[in-house]
Amino acid sequence: MAVCPSSRFSPAISASPRRSDSTPSALLLRRHGIHAVSLRSFSGDRLRVKQRGMGPGSSGDMLGICCASSSPVVEKAPEEAGWKLPTIVDVDLGDRSYPIYIGCGLLNEPDLLQRHVHGKRVLVVTNTTVAPLYLDKVVKALTDGNPNVSVESVILPDGEQYKEMTTLMKVFDKAIESRLDRRCTFVALGGGVIGDMCGFAAASFLRGVNFIQIPTTLMAQVDSSVGGKTGINHPLGKNLIGAFYQPQCVLIDTDTLNTLPDRELASGIAEVIKYGLIRDAEFFEWQEKNMQALLARDPSALAYAIKRSCENKAEVVSLDEKEGGVRATLNLGHTFGHAIENGLGYGEWLHGEAVAAGTAMAVDMSRRLGWIDDSIVERVLSILQEARLPTTSPDAMTVEKFKAVMAVDKKVADGLLRLILLKGPLGNCVFTGDYDRNALDETLHAFCKC
Repeated sequence: MAVCPSSRFSPAISASPRRSDSTPSALLLRRHGIHAVSLRSFSGDRLRVKQRGMGPGSSGDMLGICCASSSPVVEKAPEEAGWKLPTIVDVDLGDRSYPIYIGCGLLNEPDLLQRHVHGKRVLVVTNTTVAPLYLDKVVKALTDGNPNVSVESVILPDGEQYKEMTTLMKVFDKAIESRLDRRCTFVALGGGVIGDMCGFAAASFLRGVNFIQIPTTLMAQVDSSVGGKTGINHPLGKNLIGAFYQPQCVLIDTDTLNTLPDRELASGIAEVIKYGLIRDAEFFEWQEKNMQALLARDPSALAYAIKRSCENKAEVVSLDEKEGGVRATLNLGHTFGHAIENGLGYGEWLHGEAVAAGTAMAVDMSRRLGWIDDSIVERVLSILQEARLPTTSPDAMTVEKFKAVMAVDKKVADGLLRLILLKGPLGNCVFTGDYDRNALDETLHAFCKC
């Protein structure tokens, strides 16, 4: 069953107001010989976004500007020609801005990929699970009608435990052996591990080459592929080695979710839930009503959840690209969750599973501090459980193990552990080191057996 948006869940196709007839949508229209279709766009309004409580020492509110997506109306359905225009969400970063394309069958539209390839050499980085499913299709999309482009590939082992330096070196080995130059483009084809490693390799190879994200898991589609965080793990902590490095584009072909295992799907839903909790109460309420549709892989529900998640993350990244304040709020549950991943051994729990348990811990601590009421705690636990995600820490995690790993978390500043916690009505959070340490100890003891 193809995962394609429909009017029941998904708002109208969005595109940036600054795009002209050279947009991907216009290119697709011309490519398919459809000239009678008109796109009526609203004017490009600008939206003021207010974020509160950005961290220790912050006073007042942080105001930022981000672009509001316009909503063209397709007056003649392109489905009549057997294809669909992608939804486009823009990540507004000035000269490093890029589009996120969302839609079904996008790997069958070579124009979308080829317009973001610089030079004539491409290296596709993928893994042993994804390569048999989609590597040939991506190579075809990169070369269809474009014989001057040559494509190499490197297939890495699959799993979080391989997100480390030895495996990363395989990417550099292939790039150097293939004599790729600074005009080459790296393409990440896979989940979050592949996206993070390929992006870090692109940031480092010849001090920086272009790269494209093609995420194939829900986790990567709604979170890790967007925003330019790249890197690898260290035995002492997750994602401690890396760089901020933005892609040329993110291409989300929702058809790839058809081959995603149920456990991986649930893992991705953990990040979807996060957006509702920290900044989008209306989206959280939608999730409460539609969780069963998401789990059943309803195409419309999944398409809307991906779109709204990307819009939320794009807004935050546009305000704070390198996590100086507001972007840190995207890590709700991650400090506890990363400790679980490290403490158990990378790959034992999926990232979303650890984040779900970490979110339950962050919510528990927020309640102990008196920052949220019991009803929010109940709603969070209920939706995590409905999504088939863990809400308790694994038995192997001890208080001491949590504290040891959290002490080297990236959000530690001047020896002070800062956390993302909920505060106030649903959809509000703070990133702060100003909290009662007794509440943290009480939460750790409540979730650990020793």
